[in-house]
Amino acid sequence: MSDKTLTRMDLSEAVFREVGLSRNDSAQLVESVLSHMSDALVAGQSVKISSFGTFSIRDKAARIGRNPKTGQEVPIHPRRVMTFRPSHLMKDRVASGNKR
Repeated sequence: MSDKTLTRMDLSEAVFREVGLSRNDSAQLVESVLSHMSDALVAGQSVKISSFGTFSIRDKAARIGRNPKTGQEVPIHPRRVMTFRPSHLMKDRVASGNKR
């Protein structure tokens, strides 16, 4: 498994090479797409990218947790979390990449 992480710069470079926009326009396009996705998630909307997956927001209720080291009960406050559910195509593609 590689230690490489895909970054915004990598995405904008890919857009530059494959679409033919300037490097500046490619970076702005990537930033714009990520900004639209973030804004939708903040507003509580789901973001579905066909053949990739769905990002959604879940509201988690308050509950009592336990410190595993001491066993002491600790209240966990309600919060919003982002979840990602990959599409079946993405799951299959990732699974086939693991075969060696």
